[in-house]
Amino acid sequence: MKNYKLLTPGPLTTSRTVKEEMLFDHCTWDEDYKKITQKIRKELLKLAQVSEDTYTTVLMQGSGTFGVESVLSSVVGSQDRLLIVANGAYGKRMSYMAEHAGIDYVMYEEADNRIPNADKVAQLLQKDPGITHVSMVHSETTSGLLNDIEAVAKVVKAAGKDFIVDAMSSFGGVTIPVETLDIDFIISSANKCIQGVPGFSFIICKKQKLMESQGKARSLSLDLYDQWKTMEIDGKWRFTSPTHVVLAFAKALEELEMEGSIAARSKRYYENNRLLIREMKQFGITPYIDEAHQGPIITTFLYPENHRFTFQEMYDFIKERGYAIYPGKVTDADTFRIGNIGEIYREDIEKLVDIFREFFQK
Repeated sequence: MKNYKLLTPGPLTTSRTVKEEMLFDHCTWDEDYKKITQKIRKELLKLAQVSEDTYTTVLMQGSGTFGVESVLSSVVGSQDRLLIVANGAYGKRMSYMAEHAGIDYVMYEEADNRIPNADKVAQLLQKDPGITHVSMVHSETTSGLLNDIEAVAKVVKAAGKDFIVDAMSSFGGVTIPVETLDIDFIISSANKCIQGVPGFSFIICKKQKLMESQGKARSLSLDLYDQWKTMEIDGKWRFTSPTHVVLAFAKALEELEMEGSIAARSKRYYENNRLLIREMKQFGITPYIDEAHQGPIITTFLYPENHRFTFQEMYDFIKERGYAIYPGKVTDADTFRIGNIGEIYREDIEKLVDIFREFFQK
């Protein structure tokens, strides 16, 4: 079987043991399976550093985008207004969701290489008291920026608004004290830093805020409250659940704990990232984002000056030698991206650098 490692922000390279969990076919009605779902929900609360009395976890079929759309379309009511804070494609995607759902929203946009300014958010909230919810992306994989959700959370909560965070590619790979930051809804996915496989997203949210959303959902299958109400009883999903993905995710959670939980995994990701940046500079390749705001998840690199190769040529050369990288996504520069998450270690970064050296020599 052909095999190569994914240097992408998810789906990512998983461990052999996580893959092996999917060899078993589980019944969705089985008590053992429902117990696995409930255990996952509790483990995620621990990773978020929240209390079970205040917060709960909802698992939602589909990719991370399904999870974000579930929250926006379920909790922002017809009389509410959403402020979307965006500095990349995934922040902007929230506006498309809002338009499709008929949600009243306003946008605050920054350039792809700039973090949103908390003072500007505060000014917008003061200027428009009709805003009830604020949403933003934590790790914007368009560029690799790690946004300052702590600063934004302070002004959002000071204004008495609900705070929604897309932590798709950061949760599990970066410490996020959700309760300390007073985040109301935080969303991530099975196939990111916890290192599972694609198939479901999860939402960690305040119980009270979730209960207040009852009856607001604009979608049957993405109704966050109804999904929680059913799952809360005994772990049963409302509709067919991705059983193999759930089993793999349960194993991935165990392996996260074995590695040393989020602190250890974050250290590995950061070391991968910093080593890669240092080594790529020898080829005249520099990161698009400054070091102060560069997250550990994925790095956007500028092409070297006067380069005479296409991304596809570079991609094919690297893939033939065991790794897959990502094309650029920012709109104002010629770039490509390399992810640092998943079962990726120092030796992988060193091998990749050797492959780049060979490619440039050719």
